[in-house]
Amino acid sequence: MNSRMLSLGFTEKHLQEATQYEELHLGRVITQSKELYRVATATTDFLASVSGKLRHQARLPADFPTVGDFVMVDRDDNNVGNAIIHQILHRSSFFERRAAGAGNESQPIASNIDYVFICMALNSDFNLRRLERYLSISWAGGAVPIVVLTKADLCTDLDVHLQAVRSVAIGVDIIATTSLTDTGVMPLSSYIKPGKTVAFIGSSGVGKSTLINRLLGEETIATQATRKDDKGRHTTTRRELIITPTGGAVIDTPGMRELGVENADLVKTFADIELLAGNCRFADCTHTSEPQCAVLGAIMSGNLSEKRLENYRKLQKEARYEGLNAKQIEKEKTDKMFAGFGGMKNARKYIKNSPKHGPYS
Repeated sequence: MNSRMLSLGFTEKHLQEATQYEELHLGRVITQSKELYRVATATTDFLASVSGKLRHQARLPADFPTVGDFVMVDRDDNNVGNAIIHQILHRSSFFERRAAGAGNESQPIASNIDYVFICMALNSDFNLRRLERYLSISWAGGAVPIVVLTKADLCTDLDVHLQAVRSVAIGVDIIATTSLTDTGVMPLSSYIKPGKTVAFIGSSGVGKSTLINRLLGEETIATQATRKDDKGRHTTTRRELIITPTGGAVIDTPGMRELGVENADLVKTFADIELLAGNCRFADCTHTSEPQCAVLGAIMSGNLSEKRLENYRKLQKEARYEGLNAKQIEKEKTDKMFAGFGGMKNARKYIKNSPKHGPYS
């Protein structure tokens, strides 16, 4: 395996899986623009589109190639026209989101990621509830999240911010960075090495592209200054996989201030609440008004933030309804409303057999 293949993240496992597809060649998707992809192989890169069979079999956006995918293509050169992608290899991780107002369809972000750098600026972008959301979908996607706090040079109370992040990013590495100097991003380098792929995610203007440029040693990705209202500008408009000088691969993604939950791992993200819940008096405790609720007790004692519990409930509810259409969601809500009767069907039976009462009784 040559150094280019190693930098692109190819492993012996991919080479072995590729042997199942004779006369096809192994590549990796490095950019995507609508229905056109750029695929990198051991020797070069070229434009490609999906085969008719792959398109016909696709039912969801996740069934199409996305940036980071290892794919089988019909050639390993760019001499004649666009290549054709015939197969997507097994994904070790898959990162997707549900954008606000996007209906029920998921929006793939990237695949086969080893680490997710969740970038959050130490200014007005600092938002623990959004961080919990990012953490939950990162864990669910199969990658290891790393919290990267940017613009540390602008923060006058760094220790306070670090303590706040530690309270929600349980078991997660936290790195404070500044892109003013090359040394300010050095802590990130230990994660970016040959054979590893890192995706940068976060809101617009947090400095993702600037950090990547520092790591690359050149202005590869266009950047813009933050607006006067301290909100970011949408500079990165598409996902792109880039090989670093030290060998690893990084993926820059467009800013995502609003992030709908497609899949969420709340057990890892809210490990403290899950642990407390094990000490509640009732196994099915909802942590709302039950006696001897360990979660509510932790809030009363100041060991747990009420806002954190509220966000936990919000993500629970959001994840529960994911993938359901409007009719199915209404059924879920109705069944929950009449859970004491064993569902809507039993509730109707109860009402039918109950004594008739006047309208004001």
